[in-house]
Amino acid sequence: MEPVTHNPSKHIEWNESYYFIFYDKTNRIGGMSRIGFKPNKREGMTFFFLFLPNGSVGVYHANDDAAMYPNSLEVASVRHNFIEDGEWQYSFEGPLLILTNPKDFVKIKEDPSVISDLVGGKIDLKFRAINETYEYSEHMTSESLEIGKKSGDKHWEQMGKVCGTIKVGDEIYDIDGCIGQRDHTHGIRDWTGVGNWFYFVVWFDEKLALNPAAVIMDDGRIGSGGFIYKDGENIPLKTIRMLEHSYQDNGIFPLSTKLELIDDRGQKYILKAIPGEIIPVPFTGDSGNVSFLIQSFGSFQLNDIDGGYGSYEVLRRINQ
Repeated sequence: MEPVTHNPSKHIEWNESYYFIFYDKTNRIGGMSRIGFKPNKREGMTFFFLFLPNGSVGVYHANDDAAMYPNSLEVASVRHNFIEDGEWQYSFEGPLLILTNPKDFVKIKEDPSVISDLVGGKIDLKFRAINETYEYSEHMTSESLEIGKKSGDKHWEQMGKVCGTIKVGDEIYDIDGCIGQRDHTHGIRDWTGVGNWFYFVVWFDEKLALNPAAVIMDDGRIGSGGFIYKDGENIPLKTIRMLEHSYQDNGIFPLSTKLELIDDRGQKYILKAIPGEIIPVPFTGDSGNVSFLIQSFGSFQLNDIDGGYGSYEVLRRINQ
């Protein structure tokens, strides 16, 4: 188990963040939550997004002054609570904005009419690990570490089974042992200082999963990391090569991705990915650059194995 919190460096953009995702195939509901702290800026940021069975989404997004960090991992109404090694609790209680079209998240401030409903939400989920924690940087090349330095110095991942309840308005969903994953990073996090990245968390079952991620430079160089989980073992990914990556006409919303992955043992895989409904989260930098963090649950194929599902995340920078 990694340390739960770390002492910040003096860099203004130093960040410590915690990410949690799950998807329940029985209820056809998935969620993702992030808590991030930039203590040198006295800034905390959180979201809890729920992808609902009818194609709509429930969203909560808030900022505060990070006053609870590092004593408690909470921002506004979202809390990520460490219980013990391999066990976490995730909770939220407050208002959820319901968007019939998830892409409208980016329009909320300018056009509140895109909000189709406002309901009460309550989330109480417990995570229990099923694999050993994997830390990216221990297995990355020096070039990949250098390329990825604006997205964090250390990056831990762990899969688990998720149980609990979710309430959205009058609807209650019982979550009984679906697969989820937690992520913990610390280091510089400059949302608009990185060209692009992708981060996929892909589950097939409790014996096969993978987590490829990479920062892509403007000149095409890739700083990559991640692992494949097979039969109870974390196997590092040695290289990732982008074969295809297509976007909608606006150049922001992704359509599909195809990757070549080679693991630490020399085995090669082809991963095909297609996003589902998309929530775009905008970030504006001091230089005027704008980045969109695309949050989605996608469908995946690994070689000839169909039925993969999980998180399809892309960061896309639009230079002004």
